[in-house]
Amino acid sequence: MKTIIVPTDFSDIAINAMNYAVELARQTGCSILLFHAYQVPVSMTDVPIVLVSVEELQKNADTKMAEIKKSLEQMTGGSIKIYAETKLGDTVDELEEACNHIKPFAVVMGTKGATGLERVLFGSTTLTTIKHINWPVIIVPPNKKYSSIKKIGFACDFNKVVESTPTDLIKDFVKELHAELYVLNVDHNNVHFKPDTPEQSVLLHTLLEDLNPKYYFIEDENIEAGINKFADDNDLDLVITIPKKHKLLESLFKKSHTRQLVFESHVPIMCVHE
Repeated sequence: MKTIIVPTDFSDIAINAMNYAVELARQTGCSILLFHAYQVPVSMTDVPIVLVSVEELQKNADTKMAEIKKSLEQMTGGSIKIYAETKLGDTVDELEEACNHIKPFAVVMGTKGATGLERVLFGSTTLTTIKHINWPVIIVPPNKKYSSIKKIGFACDFNKVVESTPTDLIKDFVKELHAELYVLNVDHNNVHFKPDTPEQSVLLHTLLEDLNPKYYFIEDENIEAGINKFADDNDLDLVITIPKKHKLLESLFKKSHTRQLVFESHVPIMCVHE
């Protein structure tokens, strides 16, 4: 059985992402793995001091996890297989290990849509997850409720499409959900148009032709704004993007297309690797 992994820190945003994942599991027949990693807090003084014992942290994590697992089982009436795991360690490292073992259908997590320090801290975990996890990561905006995924956008820059497009993954995902695929390309005054762009667009069509995708060329100076506006205007349920690795290595305080999409979109974003 396919599995959706749901990292949680037991916050409202994480609970909202969990509820989204449950409905996605209903649509796809997946099971759910609730996942929480905890670290030992250390006081940063001249001599590091452990503030809480490992046993106490584990007990607290296990108690909270048992509560949300029970609540979820009651809510779903046993219609979905639900598992839970707590681990001591770095969230992203432990999550990556779990993904490599389970090979999930997707990882579903939330992100903070506000500004300021809270957004930066939560965003750091989200973007680090996207960078390191080689499985699809679906980022759910705050308060976003699940609706059946029927219309999926794929943001493409028509650059080295054969090498950079995880064709099989995209095709399997779209077919699993019986969804329509919209290929989105954003440009302004042909700034990003290159001599091989027509050839690259033909190659992409060949790769995806059995999905019968629809193509939209969006005129906008801001790539993220163009994608978000199209998604809102056309009621897309999900947007797939391929983060460029060099972008993800940039500082969180610098602009990157992935960062902007993750934080500003009203529509869930699924990040998949090249």
